[in-house]
Amino acid sequence: MEFDLLVEGGTVVSPEGRAVADVGIRGGKVLAVGSLKAASAAERIDASGLCVLPGVIDSQVHFREPGMEHKEDIESGSRSALLGGVTSYLEMPNTNPTTTSRDQLEDKLQRAGERSWSNYGFFVGASLENLDDLKDLETLPGTPGIKIFVGSSTGPLLVSDEPDLRRALESGRKRVSIHAEDEPRNRERRSLLSEHPHPREHPYLRDAESARIATQKVLRLSEETGRPVHILHVSTADEPPLIAAAKRAGLGTSAEVTPQHLWFEAPDCYERLGPLAQMNPPIRGAEHRRALWRALREGVFDVFGSDHAPHTLEEKRKPYPGSPSGMPGVQTLLPALTTFAAHGRFSLETIVQMTSRAPARLFGISGKGEIAPGYDADLVLLDPARSYVLERSMIASKCAWSPYEGETFTGSVEAVVLGGRVAAREGELLGPASGQMLRFEQAR
Repeated sequence: MEFDLLVEGGTVVSPEGRAVADVGIRGGKVLAVGSLKAASAAERIDASGLCVLPGVIDSQVHFREPGMEHKEDIESGSRSALLGGVTSYLEMPNTNPTTTSRDQLEDKLQRAGERSWSNYGFFVGASLENLDDLKDLETLPGTPGIKIFVGSSTGPLLVSDEPDLRRALESGRKRVSIHAEDEPRNRERRSLLSEHPHPREHPYLRDAESARIATQKVLRLSEETGRPVHILHVSTADEPPLIAAAKRAGLGTSAEVTPQHLWFEAPDCYERLGPLAQMNPPIRGAEHRRALWRALREGVFDVFGSDHAPHTLEEKRKPYPGSPSGMPGVQTLLPALTTFAAHGRFSLETIVQMTSRAPARLFGISGKGEIAPGYDADLVLLDPARSYVLERSMIASKCAWSPYEGETFTGSVEAVVLGGRVAAREGELLGPASGQMLRFEQAR
């Protein structure tokens, strides 16, 4: 048997467990997994002492192109992704212009086809103008489906009134990704801003009740319309019981949790980081963080997503509430998770399940999420024991900062294989950029 690339002697990790094995790759696909040292190969990688993971799929990033390229663009965002072991990403529609039509989706696909370091797909945003077109838009090549902002965040996309939300859910079949905060409550609570505003007020103004109201409404409409929903960046103690009940009822519900909602805690993060810790929905206090960890252990969450949402330091340093919400995270998604694993909070198997297999299945991504014959050869070679302090100079995102600066990560991405080619090694990209458009089928 002859291979283009043979990854030798690594510990291959799947949701079911680990095994020392070789991975033989030909034509961009995994051809064999097992004892393959006798085989010939054009190129070999010694993975002894390393873990071999399927490429990470980050199912929530904001790369800001078009319209806000001073914060980030597809090239810089995908460069940051690949260096962090993210070989595929699903990008959100709140750009300028918003991704709400065929032409706007095709424009993004063209931009990515020329410059993306990782594989790519782009959500189409629901707006009041395209509600009846969503069933057709969700089937276009290059999109995993529809994103709905029930509460406003960065950009103008918003579908918050119940009749409009119902129309959106009735238009199509694919799983719909939801930003769940209650817009009327958020607007009402702006009047509670103190005379001397500080970012520590953010989780008070956009409170847990706002998230609960929106998630409860979305899940009720999901049941009434028969449309499965994916609740993004769950941040409260109140939402997991609702999501768990919806799952037991067979609604096809899925949910995401971000590393930052598990890592940081109010009010400490706001005192230390100020507006750099500001995101929507907010990072909250200890009781909410403990509840998220409990829900994770109980299997309420299906995926980890970064919600990579960069802004420049100049923008973030504006006095609150003029500072924009959002933080970078695609490059630190896997390192933050492997650090949790090194501390015994969960396993590498859990990481593979929630960053590779589950997103591939939930969004119907063909050929991704597994290290098995016939799957695309997207791999991460990880040193699970190597620790380092994250420094600003390591951040590849155009925004050039991270809320994790100064934190110690355990778990280092040593190399990344994309489509059967070594695309990154020891923190350096090996060009050219070769990301491909993801192929989507009906999700499971």
